[in-house]
Amino acid sequence: MSMTLTPSLDAEESYETIQVDRIGGSLGAVISGVDPRDGLTEQQFSEIHEALLRHEVVFFRNVPMSAEDQLELASLWGQPSIFPLQAVMGATEPSTSIIRDDAESLPTTDNWHTDVTWIEVPPKIALLQSVVAPSYGGDTMWCSITSAYDALSAPMRAMIDGLEVHHSNYPQFCTSMAEKSGSWDLVAPLREAYPGVEHPLVRTHPETGRRALYIATNFHQYVVGLTENESTALLDFLVRHINQPRFHCRWSWTEGDLAIWDERSTNHRGVSDHYPQVREIRRCTVDGDRPYFDPSVPYQPKATMMPTDAYQPQ
Repeated sequence: MSMTLTPSLDAEESYETIQVDRIGGSLGAVISGVDPRDGLTEQQFSEIHEALLRHEVVFFRNVPMSAEDQLELASLWGQPSIFPLQAVMGATEPSTSIIRDDAESLPTTDNWHTDVTWIEVPPKIALLQSVVAPSYGGDTMWCSITSAYDALSAPMRAMIDGLEVHHSNYPQFCTSMAEKSGSWDLVAPLREAYPGVEHPLVRTHPETGRRALYIATNFHQYVVGLTENESTALLDFLVRHINQPRFHCRWSWTEGDLAIWDERSTNHRGVSDHYPQVREIRRCTVDGDRPYFDPSVPYQPKATMMPTDAYQPQ
């Protein structure tokens, strides 16, 4: 059952039932003092959700759970998603998915993205549990795309506010899926069911009102209304911009660790430096709402970010 919450992020950070320890300047925090497997009270969940909105990705150490328990936890945020590929294959109930990297199945997620932006209503929350962790390497990184937006100059923010970007599952997702499965049979029905969609380049977060760059490497294709050269230059610049370490946090997995992140305010990537070791993770997501840009919502930069406007070249 989903709980409806409206935490105030303007208030000072204070919790009664959990402990929250930041791990990065722009995003990321470890939550302790509560076990998400035990069944959360409304106050516990409210505080976890507030920490998630503040820190954009939160982590629990050593909380191994079943796929069913993971879906039950996810349902506190709303309706667990049916992955689009599974829907095309006839699935009618949400489920978790296993992502396994090994010598026979090479990793494909080492690029900045947020999940399935090529559908009209992408997920809002994701939960990822480590099932098999390599002894070294195989970390996952997150990027605060709210902080990245805040760090743009005022003229750049004004230029990109209101622009739209076409997102598609082709070619990157379709090609990767076909190569891993050894068959192109599902490409045509997937393309027919999800032909592509346009989303705002800057989205307004529906709970916090903050603005974020809504980009996803290999899923975003072009900026609507710009020439090909203009679109390529702008998107390439923004991808380089979010690649700055000051916007990132990085998590080294041990088996049983759980990450929960806000898909509306982050990008993520699975670092591919663990070959040929096995990395196995189990993921599920929660249905969101269609991304939008609302210029009537006052711009609220994060207090922790130094604005780029303050930099004066010498």
